Amino acid sequence: MKKIQIFFFSLFLAFQSFGQIPNTITQPEKIFGLSKIWQEVNYNFANFDHVPSLNWDSAYMAFIPKVIQAQNDLEYYKMLMRFSALLKDAHTSIYYPKSIDTCMYSSMFGETRFYLRNIDNKAIIVYINKSKKGEIPIGSEIIEVNDQPTGKYLENEIIPLISASTDYVVRDWSVANLFWGFKGQKYMVKIKTPSGEIKTLSLIHEITKEKEIYPSGDRDLFKFKWLDNKIAFVALNDFGDPKIDSLFVDKLPELRKAKGLILDVRKNGGGSSNYGAAIAQYLSPDSVIYASKISARTNNGLYRARGSNYTEKDTINNPWVANAYLCYHNKSMEYLATDTWSNDVTLKDRIIIPTVVLIGHETCSAAEEFLLFLDNPKQIIRIGQNSNGSNGQPYFINLPGGGGMRICTQHCTYPDGRKYVGYGVKPDIEVKETVEDFINSRDAALQEAVKYLDSDEVFK
Repeated sequence: MKKIQIFFFSLFLAFQSFGQIPNTITQPEKIFGLSKIWQEVNYNFANFDHVPSLNWDSAYMAFIPKVIQAQNDLEYYKMLMRFSALLKDAHTSIYYPKSIDTCMYSSMFGETRFYLRNIDNKAIIVYINKSKKGEIPIGSEIIEVNDQPTGKYLENEIIPLISASTDYVVRDWSVANLFWGFKGQKYMVKIKTPSGEIKTLSLIHEITKEKEIYPSGDRDLFKFKWLDNKIAFVALNDFGDPKIDSLFVDKLPELRKAKGLILDVRKNGGGSSNYGAAIAQYLSPDSVIYASKISARTNNGLYRARGSNYTEKDTINNPWVANAYLCYHNKSMEYLATDTWSNDVTLKDRIIIPTVVLIGHETCSAAEEFLLFLDNPKQIIRIGQNSNGSNGQPYFINLPGGGGMRICTQHCTYPDGRKYVGYGVKPDIEVKETVEDFINSRDAALQEAVKYLDSDEVFK
């Protein structure tokens, strides 16, 4: 605790010197904000089964003195982020007030700007502003930050703030936000270039005016191209834009010429399940396509009152008592529905050919629903890495100082009850990216997909 206090006190002094971070939230407001989170999560959060060892009441009690001691609004919100992160849910997270968010940086250091990705559990520079590409080659690894090995710095300063549903996504997002700090914050950084050279960088968070990034970081909504042997490649990068459906439908005449199909949703962070369903209906032979089985918390005051009188043994063969007992212990869940879509596309218009869906850690939410839509067809397999492992319906609340929080209120599983939230949808063939793959621009998962579709066995 002493180390954390020293760190936050140093942040306070730094912000005082730059005069950018406000200190407006009063002590009663700090306690109220924490209490509001405890209350709303206690009655609405859908995924307590994913954190069975968490005692939410005890955690709340432990954080009361921590938020009281917060020296400014930033320190207070970081404490709230640590509290939220205990729930291990990517659809449950804290948002900074604008007064803080506008002076927080992760990639800009004045003349230098770069972006990081977790590859092989290493913090690898994957984009750099163009004028610095010779000085800081892409593929370079961050090996030390402020005299700490990168892994230790992540554990101390970044990982406790990250709300994610799976350990591998916690690591990914922590690396991506390794330099998540305030304007004027200084870092002494050591990097190891792909050639093995060790360089020391002195970095200070400041706006980078140069816009051009190397390599180009553009991500098209939809991509289509032909590969060898009549294999069609389609990238579906966002289910948040309704145009993706029409872009896919426009390519149907071309896709009907394909021997095999590769669908890439590795960069798709979700959006609307409706858009994914509109595409999935062309790829499934089924008359109905299924997404998540969903349920939500139930809170009945009478049941809670009566549930206090029962033990677990009393619930055996007594559904009413069982429900009352669960309500009292904040564990009562109501099954709502299994999301389904009627497949109205005629069979002759569907594309039922050997298909590979490329998936990865960034495949999230509505994109994971898309994977559930295509879970049943036998001609479809998944290649790559586990999906993100997060889905649900967020409920938004306001917090003191102008920030907020979203809380996941929807519990999602496969239609048959299998869990994917907190685990990820698993590939049939796992292919992990390596640093060598990245440096050599080799897409190993795509190569594996082509190899699979080129196999004569696929078409027997």
